[in-house]
Amino acid sequence: MAAKAPKETRDTRATRTQRVVVHSLVVRITHWVNAFAMVCMVMSGWAIYNASPLFPFRFPEWATVGGWLGGSIAWHFAAMWLLVANGIVYLTHGLATRHFRRHFLPVYPRDVLRDFVRAATFRLPHETGVYNAVQRLLYIVVLLLGVLLVASGLSIWKPVQFDWLANFFGGYDFARRVHFAAMAGVVGFVVVHLALVLLVPRTLPSMVTGRARRVVHGGTDA
Repeated sequence: MAAKAPKETRDTRATRTQRVVVHSLVVRITHWVNAFAMVCMVMSGWAIYNASPLFPFRFPEWATVGGWLGGSIAWHFAAMWLLVANGIVYLTHGLATRHFRRHFLPVYPRDVLRDFVRAATFRLPHETGVYNAVQRLLYIVVLLLGVLLVASGLSIWKPVQFDWLANFFGGYDFARRVHFAAMAGVVGFVVVHLALVLLVPRTLPSMVTGRARRVVHGGTDA
């Protein structure tokens, strides 16, 4: 029994914190480009919506960009192409480096339910760069919403040239509603994302530097 004590002492000393890479340069750049483009798209989209509202409400002028309908449309399309180009880079990187497979998969309903309950009761452990089941599901959903935004947006932009796409969404008017719903979903994701950053602020610096401190077990410093 006495012989086990030295081993436990060595294991304890071997546990240390170390700064490790948790976000690659491509992930960080595309994240911030995406944030900028998405803000421009949403604010210009709200201005376009105000010109022909779908529902009995309008967005406040201070939450829009463009100044007038033509200017807002120009902002919207400029941000759209930036978002599409940035998305292609991110998707290519994610598939080539298996970023999606390593960070977002697999997602099981029981794990989502378990982590949701833990988060709701403030008992969910967090490690920078590691996504829990709820986060994985949300990231997958927002990626799919991005595809839906592009598809419905194209059907609204060119309803004649993309008549097959507009018909897929049930016509121009319903495509507008789909586009609005997808936008609302993305805005909801952003709100949750920002709330989590406020609750766990140590996650923000790693999205700038790419590194974070983690507990490392075993081994010695190089």
